[in-house]
Amino acid sequence: MFYVVVKALVTRVTLMIWRPRVEGRENIPARGPVILASNHLSFVDSLLIPMVAPRRVSFLAKAEYFETPGVKGRLMKAFFTAIGAIAVRRGEHRAAQDSLDQALAVISSGSAFAIYPEGTRSLDGRLYRGRVGVGWLALKSGAPVVPVGIVGTREVLPVGAKVPKIVRVSVRFGDPIDAAKLNFVGEAVAENPKARRAVADEVVAQIQKLTGQEYAGVYNERPAEV
Repeated sequence: MFYVVVKALVTRVTLMIWRPRVEGRENIPARGPVILASNHLSFVDSLLIPMVAPRRVSFLAKAEYFETPGVKGRLMKAFFTAIGAIAVRRGEHRAAQDSLDQALAVISSGSAFAIYPEGTRSLDGRLYRGRVGVGWLALKSGAPVVPVGIVGTREVLPVGAKVPKIVRVSVRFGDPIDAAKLNFVGEAVAENPKARRAVADEVVAQIQKLTGQEYAGVYNERPAEV
């Protein structure tokens, strides 16, 4: 119930202020497992996708959002939990696999799950090469992958900004991708590295068609924390 109330309130405010253009909602299955694979330009993306999608969407979020002390921390935890966020720690390989396992559990339960194939947000606005985690999830779960193209959120909340700007954004949901039907060498299983790579590349190619972003052709590495 809290999720329903929060989504209704936040979505109404968002629609009134930012008036996002949304295309292709009909491409998201009304029920059953589905992976929403999006480009990533801003923190705003993780709020925007659940707001405009026609069904509840879960996604991974930094554990820090759930662990901030005090009243602010409790409010943040309640908010992110309400909009479908799942706490995850970054960095180590084991943590990355644990994140995929959590995502797989959500998808296998018949839910919608959002993922950023690039791994982290693009600081220069280009579209980066997809990590193979999206391929692993798609092949392991058998769920269709709906590519998502977001345009404009980088201008809404630029890196380092505290206050969002009033910039109209667009969210485009593309045609679902059946990972098992793509062309690659070997079996359509998550253990096949060529299959995982083919899925990730196809997903990013479809995202690029939706956004028109320049393709960087390399992985997007997270800046070192200081």
